[in-house]
Amino acid sequence: MPLTPATSARRAGPPARGGGDACPGALRLHTADDGSLARIRLPAGLLTCRQIDALARVSEELGDGHLDLTSRGNVQLRGLAADDGAELARLLRDADLLPSERHERVRNIVASPLSGLDGAGHADVRPWVRELDTRVCANPDTAMLSGRFLFAVDDGRGDVAALGPDVTLIAAEHGSAVLHLDGDGPGLRIAAADGPRAAVLAAEEFLDAAGAAGGRVWRVRDLPPADALPARVHGRLAREGIDAQPVEEPPAHGAPPAAGVIHGPDGRCSLSVGAPLGRLSAAQWRLLGVTAARGGPAEARVTPWRGIVLPGFPPGAAAAGLDALEQAGFVTGPGSPWRGVGACTGRPGCAKSLADVRADAVAAVAGSGSGNPGLLPVYWSGCERRCGHPQGHWVDVLATGRGYRVTVRGGPAGGTGTEAAAEQTAGAVAAARGTT
Repeated sequence: MPLTPATSARRAGPPARGGGDACPGALRLHTADDGSLARIRLPAGLLTCRQIDALARVSEELGDGHLDLTSRGNVQLRGLAADDGAELARLLRDADLLPSERHERVRNIVASPLSGLDGAGHADVRPWVRELDTRVCANPDTAMLSGRFLFAVDDGRGDVAALGPDVTLIAAEHGSAVLHLDGDGPGLRIAAADGPRAAVLAAEEFLDAAGAAGGRVWRVRDLPPADALPARVHGRLAREGIDAQPVEEPPAHGAPPAAGVIHGPDGRCSLSVGAPLGRLSAAQWRLLGVTAARGGPAEARVTPWRGIVLPGFPPGAAAAGLDALEQAGFVTGPGSPWRGVGACTGRPGCAKSLADVRADAVAAVAGSGSGNPGLLPVYWSGCERRCGHPQGHWVDVLATGRGYRVTVRGGPAGGTGTEAAAEQTAGAVAAARGTT
């Protein structure tokens, strides 16, 4: 049954954003140097085998034959013609990947990829994700959110809570959940059953605050400090009949899924693999679908770390599936030299890039030997925007036009950059990744 939209007064329009929110979507294509780009939102990264096959066909028929995984667990298509929008929309509707045209850019929902699979966490949050997505799409006000606004649904292990979301819903003990705003701030403990509704109400309060603040207010962190959004959300929940108790502790942060076979308490296994530089060919993508079909749920979960989780295999089938994916070029374990390596699009696809960062990253990886689980993540960026860079402790490899600046970010040794010519960058990166 469709959900009834919230009863708050309709807003006159989105907050002023001085230049507009240019975040691409499935219907709003972005013009790049290699053609048009489409970004398809996948709440919690969930895909059926039919949808996997549909995206492979779209990439071949309309795009450049590849699919890029984003840092929010979404999928991008590149190399589209400028007039491909209508046909792309038709194909996505047929695959049930476009439930609301008004909301398609704001369905940014990440969730713990291993939820319900490995026995960790306090709850299987996939039902929460589905309800949250339904409520977002049923609410006319949430269509005014920026394409950058991010919901996170964490099962209590802290993996997606570490991504700096705008609204985070975290499963807790005894059938409760904690709602956090802007990542690490204090939270509100509520009943788990109220979680998805509370998350949408929090987004509505953000829109009211953003409208009052004016300017380019796309995310919670953009609000003035005096706005007191947590207090506003607390009051709104009370008015809507949701009991909420303040929680002072910030959310715990956990690690993303490791690559390899992940064993569950029911004897079934999941496969966790990575995509080198987040880019897959249509053939690799189809292999994911074929492999997923052999699992119990016959589904895939795209992760915010440019990986994929395939659930529901008996142990023997899991080992065989992982071997096949390794042969096809996926990251399947800690020994892969691609583990923790990422890059933006760079040249020739991006006009702002100062280097072909993917080619330079490939050359650096080729000379690095096997991987090491203790190495810091590294991300190659073609310009100061650093599109898609990771959170936390990482190595920033930034193109300067003369080479690269290599900097450790987010850790005790962070902040000081090393300038390196292109041919010296691999050594500088290797040294920085060993920094603790």
